[in-house]
Amino acid sequence: MKYIFFCLLICSFFLRAQTVKPSSTEKTNPVKDKDTLVIDSGKKDSLKIFKPTINDYLYQTQFSEKKIFDTVMTYEKTYVFSQYNNKDNFGRVQFPNVGAGFNPLSYEVNAEQDLSLLPSNKSYGIIGINDVKYYDVKTPTATFVYHNSIKNGAVLRSTYTQNIGKRFNFALEYMGLRSQGLYRNSLAANNNTLFSGHYLSKSGNYELFAHYLHQNVNNQENGGIVADDLFQSGNSDFRNRINAEVNLASSSSQFGYRRYYLSHQFTPFNAEKFPFRIRHTIFNQGNKYYYSQNALEGYWYDTPAEIVNGFPLSTKKYSNNLSNTVSLVWDNEKFKLDAGVRYQMIKFGATQVTLPTLQIPNEIKENRIGAVGNLQIKLLDKIQLNSFAEFSNGSQFGTYVKTTNNIKFEPIKDYFVNAKVNFQSAYPSFNYLLNTSVYNNFNYYLQNVKNQSITEIGGNINLKWFKTELFVNYFRIDNFTYLDAASMPKQSQGSLNISQIGGDATFSFGKYHLNTRVQFQNALTNKDLYPMPGFIGRANFFYQTKAFKNAAEIQAGLKVYYFSKFASREYFPILNEYILPRADSFSIGGQPIADVYINMKVKKMFFFIEGQQIGTLISSNKAYAFPHYPVYDFRLNLGIVWYLFN
Repeated sequence: MKYIFFCLLICSFFLRAQTVKPSSTEKTNPVKDKDTLVIDSGKKDSLKIFKPTINDYLYQTQFSEKKIFDTVMTYEKTYVFSQYNNKDNFGRVQFPNVGAGFNPLSYEVNAEQDLSLLPSNKSYGIIGINDVKYYDVKTPTATFVYHNSIKNGAVLRSTYTQNIGKRFNFALEYMGLRSQGLYRNSLAANNNTLFSGHYLSKSGNYELFAHYLHQNVNNQENGGIVADDLFQSGNSDFRNRINAEVNLASSSSQFGYRRYYLSHQFTPFNAEKFPFRIRHTIFNQGNKYYYSQNALEGYWYDTPAEIVNGFPLSTKKYSNNLSNTVSLVWDNEKFKLDAGVRYQMIKFGATQVTLPTLQIPNEIKENRIGAVGNLQIKLLDKIQLNSFAEFSNGSQFGTYVKTTNNIKFEPIKDYFVNAKVNFQSAYPSFNYLLNTSVYNNFNYYLQNVKNQSITEIGGNINLKWFKTELFVNYFRIDNFTYLDAASMPKQSQGSLNISQIGGDATFSFGKYHLNTRVQFQNALTNKDLYPMPGFIGRANFFYQTKAFKNAAEIQAGLKVYYFSKFASREYFPILNEYILPRADSFSIGGQPIADVYINMKVKKMFFFIEGQQIGTLISSNKAYAFPHYPVYDFRLNLGIVWYLFN
């Protein structure tokens, strides 16, 4: 009898159920149409019972469509949540310690270096403006992402977000990383704190995004190992890596990144008749880079004449960007256009030094005026065009021009083509412009600077067969800015042309799967200015199944990562940049890096367990991330991802 009563009660609930009616601003979002059910309490009062579903937990970047929290166990996640920066690092090879950065094996364009100071090896965990997530959740929500580190420490990223009413959300995110590493003087200690908020008025006529970001990327710098021949021979004295002699004893680098950000828009008229808005964006971003040492390091000089008398051992460089933009926006479902004017105050400086033969400015600053525009078009639900353009000019850092153009279309159902044509002409990253140091050989001021121009043409095709993606990219870089073997900045006389072609596919047979990704690349001109491996590839053979009466899901497999042998650039700790090979350099690569793993999902919790570099259990480690910087030895890598939807 009680079961019959229970069934009748459930039926009565569903008969009375009604869905939340989306507002006019939410109708364009397909996710929000599947809102949670609102169940009447059975009494004539205001009490309602909410039964949230995964569709009620959403996130977005500013002014973009909302997405659902991804809690599905896919093979892509084993590439992401096994990495300390929670990104797929294909085309990179990691230093022997987590949190210490990567060697970029493939050419990358980093927009965060535009008109700012951002050392390349400090950039891999930086959260840009377009990376900040804003949330919309029905109940308080927390996420935890944990990684173990090398030797001592851990990596933990935690996020808490909550809606206050239907219209306002706030979020707090903190990441802390500490890893001692296997070698001397290689401690990594990184952290970031992010506060974000999103507000949408009841009428939908006013919307606001705001955040504050505080990031630190701090590392001890050991300069690499001294006796590479002993490492490569597998000498027993090197089995305990702390015994390996390194080049630097008391050096460290610190990078600080701060940003205050506010963007809001107002719709003065009826949005359905006149989808016209006024948008205002203002932010202030400050970057600081320090290179510190407790005493002079003999590795950097040979004679006392190479030392700048009276100059401090620790140096500082900084940049600051105060940006203010006002735009007019025309926005409807098929066509969106916004255009505005931008005013910037930019400054860049370094610790002052007095040299007899070189005058280096203490600070460079300017006011810039420019324009920005963005166009988005959707046609027949088959074609999407996104174009962005920015122009600005100043007295010190010249003219800045940037345009990105992406088109996505579906010529045949479930087959997608993405094409892009991007162009940028800008001053080189500020780290190349000047540097001051107690070591005479590393003081420079790059004068008569020309804009570095980058043209990028490429795209990818996604095919239904075997979930295949084919991609091709071509880069032409004029006035390519680089650091030569003496760590001095130079600009190329001719263009650097780079081609990349590759693909990704997944083959399945029952519960067995093989995912492969390959990339062939080549510098067509000026090969010596950007050494790179001709081939990068990986393979992931795994088994995936439900387990424990469908209460869990398991993946188990083997991953192999490989890049061909090449004469790599070297890592230069003073600048945290990469320089051309020196006389004592040597080629790296040609050594496969194999990991065996077992991953498991239980409800909303993921476990990622990897035995990394298993080949070093059989023979000695001979793989390098950079010349003089070996790849890590075998380690048990643990990752835990936990979503808490209260």
